[in-house]
Amino acid sequence: MRARLQVSAVLLLALGGAGPVAAQPPPEPVSRQVYLMGTRVSLTAYAVDRASALDRLAALVTSLESTEAELSTWRGDTPFNALNRQPVGLPLDLSPSLCRLFGALDYWQRETGGAFDPAVGALVAAYGLRGQGRLPTAAELAAAQHQTGWRHVAFAPRQCRFVKRRSVILEEGGFGKGAALDRLLQVDGPWLVDIGGQIMVRGTPPGATGWPVAVARPDDRTRAAFEIRLGSGAISTSGGSERDRVVGGRRISHILDPRAGRPAQFTGSVSVWHQQGLAADILSTALFVMGPEEGLRWADARDIAACYLQADPGRARLRVRTTTSWRRLSPDAVRF
Repeated sequence: MRARLQVSAVLLLALGGAGPVAAQPPPEPVSRQVYLMGTRVSLTAYAVDRASALDRLAALVTSLESTEAELSTWRGDTPFNALNRQPVGLPLDLSPSLCRLFGALDYWQRETGGAFDPAVGALVAAYGLRGQGRLPTAAELAAAQHQTGWRHVAFAPRQCRFVKRRSVILEEGGFGKGAALDRLLQVDGPWLVDIGGQIMVRGTPPGATGWPVAVARPDDRTRAAFEIRLGSGAISTSGGSERDRVVGGRRISHILDPRAGRPAQFTGSVSVWHQQGLAADILSTALFVMGPEEGLRWADARDIAACYLQADPGRARLRVRTTTSWRRLSPDAVRF
């Protein structure tokens, strides 16, 4: 028995099993910026070494590129744009990924009472929101409103089939980033991805309780209104700021109210936290359209974490209104 123990000890020494073990350096963050989906994308990942972190970032970028190749309306070769070219009344079978997405779009369009609606492309064009902006004539606006609304689309989820009843134009601006964020969850964390202000995380940085995420003031995007420690899920903020247009001295919101067929009237911002990136993206848009009074009632009734910010003219402090679910976030989650 003694001889066997001595042999084992020799083997441990030979294999490095005895004596001090070199400490592994703590993981370091590696960051990257790319331009995708019409905006700047910032990505940060942790891994055991730099090469692994770079591989993780590459996988995240590849996923984003795949989503852009499917959903972009800026490119003519995407499956999503094929829906806009589809003749009225002619069915089109959807891919499994588009079918799942359309199921979610259909649900939230109905759940929000039309405050979110992906079929607003005609209004986007009428107001020139992809350019410098314009004020449509009464006839142009009436024509655009006639071609606006998810109600003019027939979506059969079981058959994954799509049919246009009217010549509507689908617009991915209110949900495309959120859909892209959800697809990133196939990549192991920890990482943070910021797509033009829509942020999602998976895992947390080593030794931290969450990722520090700053949300800009609605009246000045260069200044932070608050910081949230994001431990999971996504935070999406909708507001006017630099993306609104000014035409003839009149400010035109780039966020449209599909129910009224015109730009939304709210002038602040709304942030939504949700475990799903798509839901956060859609809900921040819908709650912006609803405005604080209607939006807070609607969100509270559905236990949605939302925070409205509005600049008070002549005062430095912002007016802050939140749902009960937002206030239930951990005490150190938000610092104004």
